[in-house]
Amino acid sequence: MSSSVVEASKTRWLPANSWLHFFAGGLGGMCGAIVTSPFDVVKTRLQSSLFHEKHVPVGVFGGNGVAALSQRSGGLFWNFVETCHILRDIYQYESPRALFKGLGPTLVGVMPARSINFFTYGNGKQIIANHFNNGEENSYVHLAAAAIAGIVTGTVTNPIWVVKTRLQLIAERQNIGAALASTAPQASSTRKPLGGSYAMIRQIFREEGARGFYKGLSASYLGVTEGTIQWVLYERLKRLSARAENRGGVAEWFGMLGSAGTAKCVASLITYPHEVLRTRLRQPRVNGILKYTGLWQTFRTVIAEEGARSLYGGLSAHLMRVVPNAAVMYSIYEGVLRWGND
Repeated sequence: MSSSVVEASKTRWLPANSWLHFFAGGLGGMCGAIVTSPFDVVKTRLQSSLFHEKHVPVGVFGGNGVAALSQRSGGLFWNFVETCHILRDIYQYESPRALFKGLGPTLVGVMPARSINFFTYGNGKQIIANHFNNGEENSYVHLAAAAIAGIVTGTVTNPIWVVKTRLQLIAERQNIGAALASTAPQASSTRKPLGGSYAMIRQIFREEGARGFYKGLSASYLGVTEGTIQWVLYERLKRLSARAENRGGVAEWFGMLGSAGTAKCVASLITYPHEVLRTRLRQPRVNGILKYTGLWQTFRTVIAEEGARSLYGGLSAHLMRVVPNAAVMYSIYEGVLRWGND
C-alpha cells in the first residue's frame, strides 16, 4: 500500500464503505442459520444434561429412540449416524417445526451478531493495519481484530443466545415428560403448550433477574479463541487458495468456500468444549435448582459426573451445521463486499 493511501486512511477511523461489512455479515449469517437450523437444535440437546435423562425408558421414542441413542457409544461415524437418527425422531415424535425450534431468537441473534462481528473485524483489521502496522495486514493484525470482534459480539448478543438455548431445551423436557406420562396407567393426553420468545424472556427475568440473560458469558469469552482461530486461518487459506488458483470465476469461489469450511472445522475441533460448558450454564432451573453456576464449577461437575468425553457431546451435529454454515456465510459476505466495492 502506498504511503499516500496510508496517510489518507489515517485521517478517518472508519474506512470507506464500512457499512458493507455490517450488511454483508448480517445477510450471510441469516442465510446460513436458516439452512442449518435443524443441526443447531440437535447440537444443543446433545450438549445439555437435560437430554440425557437417566430415567427415560429405552425405546420411549421408538426402537432407536433419542434417549437410547444419546447414551450409546461409538466412533465418529456412529456420531454422525446418531445425529441423523435424532433428526428423524424429532421430526417424527415432535413435529417438523421442532427442527427449527429457537430459529426466531437465532435469527434475531445471528443477524446483529454477524453484522457486529463482521463489521468490527472487517473495519478493525484495516484500522489496526493503517494506524499500527503501516497499512500492511498480517496474521497479528487479523488476530487482534478477531479477538476484539469476538468480545464485542459476545457481550452484546449473549441475552439472545440464552433465550434461544432455553427454547430449544424446553421442547425436549416437555417431550420427555409426555413420553413418561404415556407409560403411566392414568396418563393424561394433554400437554402444556410451549411458550414463545417473549414468554421465555419474562420467565428468565422473573426467576433470575437481569443477570440471568448473561449466563454463559464467561464461556462466550473463552470461545473468542474459536473466532480468532477461524478468522486468522480463513485469511491465510484464502490467500493460499488465491495464489494456487491464480484466476477468478468458479475456481476462486470454490477455493473461498473450502477456506471458510476448513477454517471453521479446525477452529471448532480445537475449542469445542467451551460450547458444551456454555450450553450447560444457560440451562433453565430444574425443580428450582440451578445446577451449573460458574465456568470452573461447570467444568468440574461435567468431568466428575460424565467424564471428559461429554465435553464433545453434539460435536457431529455441530460440525454438520457450522461447516456448511461458514461456507454459505463467508461466500455471501465476500460477494456483497465485492458488489459494493465495484
